[in-house]
Amino acid sequence: MSYPAQLKIPATYMRGGTSKGVFFIRDDLPEDARQPGPARDQLLLRVIGSPDPYGKQIDGMGGATSSTSKTVILSKSTRPGHDVDYLFGQVAIDAAFIDWSGNCGNLSAAVGSFALSNGLVPAERIPRNGVATVRIWQANIAKTIIAHVPITEGAVQETGDFELDGVTFPAAEVQLEFMDPAAEEPDGGGAMFPTGNVVDDLQVPGVGTFKATLINAGIPTIFLNAADIGYTGTELQDAINGDPQALARFETIRAHGALRMGLIDELSEAATRQHTPKVAFVAGPAAYTASSGKAVAACDVDLLVRALSMGKLHHAMMGTAAVAIGTAAAIPGTLVNLAAGGGERQSVRFGHPSGTLRVGAQAELVDGQWAVVKAIMSRSARVLMEGWVRVPRGEAVTALNPA
Repeated sequence: MSYPAQLKIPATYMRGGTSKGVFFIRDDLPEDARQPGPARDQLLLRVIGSPDPYGKQIDGMGGATSSTSKTVILSKSTRPGHDVDYLFGQVAIDAAFIDWSGNCGNLSAAVGSFALSNGLVPAERIPRNGVATVRIWQANIAKTIIAHVPITEGAVQETGDFELDGVTFPAAEVQLEFMDPAAEEPDGGGAMFPTGNVVDDLQVPGVGTFKATLINAGIPTIFLNAADIGYTGTELQDAINGDPQALARFETIRAHGALRMGLIDELSEAATRQHTPKVAFVAGPAAYTASSGKAVAACDVDLLVRALSMGKLHHAMMGTAAVAIGTAAAIPGTLVNLAAGGGERQSVRFGHPSGTLRVGAQAELVDGQWAVVKAIMSRSARVLMEGWVRVPRGEAVTALNPA
């Protein structure tokens, strides 16, 4: 019996912020995988190693966590004023499913570097030394991200002394501007505050009724008070991820929040929209020990935030959720703003399981409605490996349709 050879596809494995993913140039993909559809999803699932009933992604590039089960597709942008189109796919680990409903803020930090190094930005736009500005069209959410990437001797500088909690080694700082990060459509799930309120009573049958800020900025997010759900805001991953009942409760809250935000029409749809919305809980400043052993003092932070991604507590903080945190903190009366002490503010430093992070946002009241001009934060990125990924021909289809 003969077996077909593997496909060999150019790819780059990159870290961006506290995430890792496999990056592709769209035109390097097989022709039938360059457009949305089953062929593209089947290919990327096989690249990452999903679905894996063992939950390890051993036979693929994934790292068996929400932070490392990711894919990115890039292409030169035809949109005026933009350099590159960026499409992100969050790959489920134990299911044959890729969620295209949102962005990855962490991997956004690697997009500019990749675009500069792979000819997606005109050479005349790249200084010999200094900072290159890359205008990114985030295709999942139809928003602009501006990346400021350091350049040394005409090449992307990846090494440096910028430290990011959640990442072991220092690297070069990449500043990101998430332009107009809030949703704009006035109907239901499209508005920054889909219900029209900065705080709602979220009824979750069988669980309880909770004060919640439902916001769509950076990524749709449900913010709760930690104390209302039995937590302090100082929890690390094991306190949540080792408790199946807690995870099930959070998923129920997430599903009802998604319904209230207008992101889904039926509760059952939440199972096929795992990437969004996020669920996060907030508390006022308190001392705790981060997962690295680093001591975080109460005076080091304005508030504490813990967030779940793909059904598990995140080891640090998703970049898009950080945008939501910065945006909500800038708007008086949200649960995030109140946990940080209330009032108007343009930046906030919050504590997460791996340490602290500062994010800024410029909010303004326009005709009685809050608008956010941009959110700003710094991350880092670097290439881990580049070359080709190999995918067994035909097995991508089998992965979706096991015998």
